[in-house]
Amino acid sequence: MTWPAIVDRDPVTIAIGTSGAAPTLARLLRARIESVVPPAVAALASLGESWRARVKARLTHPAARARFWERFFEGPVGEAALAGDGPAAERHARDLLDGAASAGPPAGHVHLVGAGPGDPELLTLRAQRLIRAADVIVYDRLVSAEILALARADAERVYVGKRRADHCVPQQEIIATLVEQARRGRRVVRLKGGDPFVFGRGGEEVEGLRAARVSYDVTPGITAAAGCAAAIGVPLTHRDHARTCTFVAGHLKDGTLDLDWAPLAAREQTLCVYMGLATVRQLTARLIGRGLDPGTPVAVVVDGTRSTQKTLFGTLGDIAGRIASLDPSRPAMILIGSVVSIAVDIVDQPAARAPDRRPRERAPYPAHAAA
Repeated sequence: MTWPAIVDRDPVTIAIGTSGAAPTLARLLRARIESVVPPAVAALASLGESWRARVKARLTHPAARARFWERFFEGPVGEAALAGDGPAAERHARDLLDGAASAGPPAGHVHLVGAGPGDPELLTLRAQRLIRAADVIVYDRLVSAEILALARADAERVYVGKRRADHCVPQQEIIATLVEQARRGRRVVRLKGGDPFVFGRGGEEVEGLRAARVSYDVTPGITAAAGCAAAIGVPLTHRDHARTCTFVAGHLKDGTLDLDWAPLAAREQTLCVYMGLATVRQLTARLIGRGLDPGTPVAVVVDGTRSTQKTLFGTLGDIAGRIASLDPSRPAMILIGSVVSIAVDIVDQPAARAPDRRPRERAPYPAHAAA
């Protein structure tokens, strides 16, 4: 018989069990949790219980109550209770409830959040926090299941995914959903693969939110070009290879590929082609026709940064044949330029580099008030 490791802060109880697989691990986890959950959390939980009836009577809007309790436990009330100052905690609780009751139903807000290329470890700290706090998450098909799993169990999830030439949920309907949810006083996270403002149609959603006078903010994410390039060791710029880097949509609104080809065929640059699997034959033919060397190195990264990532290398002249068996609906990044040769060299020496996914500091991003 095995027993779970218990962290007892009555009325708060935390149990760690491993179904008998690793009892020592459970014990070590218990020690870590005990170090960050102070004994005074019991007093904070009891204080919250004593205020439940008063809060329910004065705050009838569910969203208002949810906001109150978050501020109760994470603000001055919680700080005073954890410090052992019961009278101060009661005073702060009264002030907090009076303010919440006089404010009325909370205003909703929309967060446009970049989910990055798929690996949850590549989320910004701000994105993680917003996902965990969201009342509703509106997400597209490029958002991985691991990232969605960060959301609260009670958060509503609304799928609005699109595929190339198959916009199952029209953009105006997505905007209407964001507006409707915000007007209900909810915290809405619009999760987009990559970055909201890089081929993510985030600009259209911002325009819709402004027109509806709904407040919003934008949290950038690692765009697919940067994520996929880093995953295979390709620098997007390099003094010996590429002085410029150009992002290109592999298809336009009507599914065609009508681009300004002359600058795209310039040398000493890196081309990052989004959503281009279905048009790669046309893309490569146009670039070669404009004078780009057929021997230019090319990398195609499918499901970049995910456990299912697949990378194919070739040249501008032969890559269309190499990727003929790939599913054109899969998320893919096509990297074109001599910088790709650096990754090809590394493929033969996989121990020469190791991914570094340490979190980086971020700067705050301002919220934009409703007009």
